[in-house]
Amino acid sequence: MIPIMQEKLPQQQTDKAAAAEEICPLRLVMDIIGGKWKLNILCLLKDGKPLRYNQIKRGVLGITNMMLTNSLKSFEEYGIVHREQFSEVPVRVEYRLTQKGLELIEALRLLERFGSGYISQSERYAGHCAHCLYFDGSQGQEN
Repeated sequence: MIPIMQEKLPQQQTDKAAAAEEICPLRLVMDIIGGKWKLNILCLLKDGKPLRYNQIKRGVLGITNMMLTNSLKSFEEYGIVHREQFSEVPVRVEYRLTQKGLELIEALRLLERFGSGYISQSERYAGHCAHCLYFDGSQGQEN
């Protein structure tokens, strides 16, 4: 039996490779946007304008403080949302999409187009939410 020669990686590369987790890219995106409230939050932030915590809370009816805080922290960890705290009294905190977040919105727009097409061909579904990714305020809302 002939021994197989393995190339030795530098210790730093070995540690980095061991720490990296293999994941499906689609599963990663689903982890980022998954959850009851995350799409609602993204839809509110879609224009890239900064919003304060209470503005987001008012825009996502039914969300608890804990769920909003956890969702925003998760987005921060993934680099989707930037949190900026101002040294004022009272403290002012604003949230806005990062460049990665804006790229995610563009990807979600493709999924929205698929969903809109599906809705228009289905008798089961009708309508969309007012904060939907494609809703820009210029379209009339259905009663």
